[in-house]
Amino acid sequence: MSIEIQKVVTGPLQENCYIVHQGSNALIIDPGADADKIINTISQLDVIPRAVLLTHTHFDHIGALDAIRDTYHIPVYVNALEEDWLTDPNLNLSAEMSPTGPIVCEPAEFALDVHSCTRRLGDIEFQIIPTPGHSIGSMSFVFDHCVIVGDVLFHHSIGRSDFPTGNQQQLIETIQTQLYTLPDETIVYPGHGMETTIGEEKKHNPYVKG
Repeated sequence: MSIEIQKVVTGPLQENCYIVHQGSNALIIDPGADADKIINTISQLDVIPRAVLLTHTHFDHIGALDAIRDTYHIPVYVNALEEDWLTDPNLNLSAEMSPTGPIVCEPAEFALDVHSCTRRLGDIEFQIIPTPGHSIGSMSFVFDHCVIVGDVLFHHSIGRSDFPTGNQQQLIETIQTQLYTLPDETIVYPGHGMETTIGEEKKHNPYVKG
C-alpha cells in the first residue's frame, strides 16, 4: 500500500497543511490554520492521525496546532533548535506578523536533534533531513516518492531568508546538498503554492540550478 498525500490550504497566507496517509494511519504536517477544515478532511479520508510533524515553527504553520492536538490527543515533533518558538510569539513571528494575533502553543512532546534519519510512526516510514536556511530548524520529510519541504523550496522559487536565523547561502546549500540529491522524479510538496518535482527545479529554478 503506497503513501498518499492530501493537501489542505489554510489561512490568509494560503499555507499548505498535508495529511500523509497509508492505510488507516495518518500524519499531519504543518497545521497552519483552519482546524475545522483539517479535521473535516481527516474525517472524509477516514484515517487515524498518529502525530503532528512540523517543518518549522513560523506562525503560519502552527496556528491550528493546539486545536488539532486537543481533538486527536497526538504528539508533536519539532526540531529542538526551534522547540522554544512554539511558546514565544516573537520567535514564531506571530507577535508582529500574524493577522489573527500572537500564537502561543503548548510545548512539543518530542524535540528532535535533527540529523538525517529514518523514523516510523504507525505504519508510515519516512526520512527526516535537516534543511536550514529559511529558519535554523527547518526540516523536510521524505516519503517513498515525495518530500514535504515547508518553506525551503517552491515551484521555480525558494524560501525567504530574511527572517531571524535565516541565511540565504545556507538555504542554497541546503537545496543543493539535501534536496537536489533526491531522485529527479521526487514530488516536492511546499509550504505554499503548487507542487513541483526535484527534476523540474534542477532545470528551471532561477535561484538554484542543479
